[in-house]
Amino acid sequence: MFAQAYSSCRKVDIIMAIHRRASGAWSGDLKSGSGVVSAQSGAFKDLPFSFGTRFGDVPGTNPEELIAAAHAGCYSMALSAYLGTQNIVTNRIETKAVCILEPIEGGFKIAKMRLNVCGDVPGVDQARFQQLAREAERACPVSNALRGSVEIELEANLAEFIS
Repeated sequence: MFAQAYSSCRKVDIIMAIHRRASGAWSGDLKSGSGVVSAQSGAFKDLPFSFGTRFGDVPGTNPEELIAAAHAGCYSMALSAYLGTQNIVTNRIETKAVCILEPIEGGFKIAKMRLNVCGDVPGVDQARFQQLAREAERACPVSNALRGSVEIELEANLAEFIS
């Protein structure tokens, strides 16, 4: 339903799959080694990470933080697009995401993604916003990539943003 509605509001039709690339490398052993990740776009290149940034409190990034950022950005766009298919104009959608990594036998697993979205959406009440937010989550490409193996929690609230 959303895909059909969304395709009718797009200005540019996508006629083939979109490919986005990134790379990652790790040098050394698990605890004292280090890694880097890079994006095809150049938005980040050789961004460092380590055991400490991933499993401790050392400043820096890690794969789970990058997944959370991707999910927050993707969901914000998906919700805005979905609201547009309902002829609802948004002033701002802001999503915060938490990626929860849990230990399992033999390693770790991303067990849950927690999305908290706030929307400045004139003319929509809280109950309707929550319903629309749930519907849009089903069309978020990152949610769909994670669905089935990762629990996705969603909290949606209307808010006014201060510039």
